[in-house]
Amino acid sequence: MSARMGELLGERVPFVHATVVRAQAPTSARPGDDAVVLANGSIEGFVGGQCAEESVRAASLAVLESGEPMLLRVLPEGHVAFPDTEGARVVVNPCLSGGALEIFLEPMFPDYLICAVGETSIADALAGLAESLGFAFTSVRSLAGQSPEGALAVIVCSHGRDEPESIRAALEASVPFIGLVASRRRGEAVLDAMDLDESDRSRIHTPVGLDIGARTAQEIALSIMAEVVRAVRNGEIAAPGAVPAGTLQEVVDPVCGMTVVVSPDTPHVEVGGADVWFCSLSCRNTYAA
Repeated sequence: MSARMGELLGERVPFVHATVVRAQAPTSARPGDDAVVLANGSIEGFVGGQCAEESVRAASLAVLESGEPMLLRVLPEGHVAFPDTEGARVVVNPCLSGGALEIFLEPMFPDYLICAVGETSIADALAGLAESLGFAFTSVRSLAGQSPEGALAVIVCSHGRDEPESIRAALEASVPFIGLVASRRRGEAVLDAMDLDESDRSRIHTPVGLDIGARTAQEIALSIMAEVVRAVRNGEIAAPGAVPAGTLQEVVDPVCGMTVVVSPDTPHVEVGGADVWFCSLSCRNTYAA
């Protein structure tokens, strides 16, 4: 599983690493069993049978939404004797046949990517500072005809070269943080000439960077990274690939009572023009019959 995790991180794909840390028979999982859960709900690896997987899937997608790790306790009905763990999320799984599981869910996100536009001393200073803070970094001369998809932030510091084209490319790629290095007067003039709507214009920070009285390229880079870090820590910018808040659709299986997260491959039937969702094909077939 470690090789697969390395592959996903290298491809900048977010996932949850699920590891069984405690198990009580007759569950089929054992401590040390693990899996990765992708943002589309697919599970690679083994952390228990189908019913346990559904609980892990639902909790893992919540972890990708919050960005915080979770200790998940999956218990059967009847409250079997199983040591309590303070702070854990408890799920009573009516499908389990008597066993219990405790699974640690760790969100794994690719490094935040900063893209600097321009061959300037500020771009050079940003490279060293961003990498020292744990960010991935790339730089290009211009974004004209390119797409910075996957970037957390695009910092346009090209001093007048292709600024509108680079800003539009960042807007079209839905980059969360777009900054333009310019004086307040020149920055406003650039945006005025672009004829942006209010929504797009509000996404562009100019002059970018916290006001620390910066003068040198290194100080300007420091002010820019300070503003980016503040946006990350304040939750203004989500982790790369995180599930956007409010996008998870959870329903209750009408047969077994399990909470199910709806995904493209979730079993369902259409009744009276509405979809009814299930944890497994078994429950769907029982309902249909």
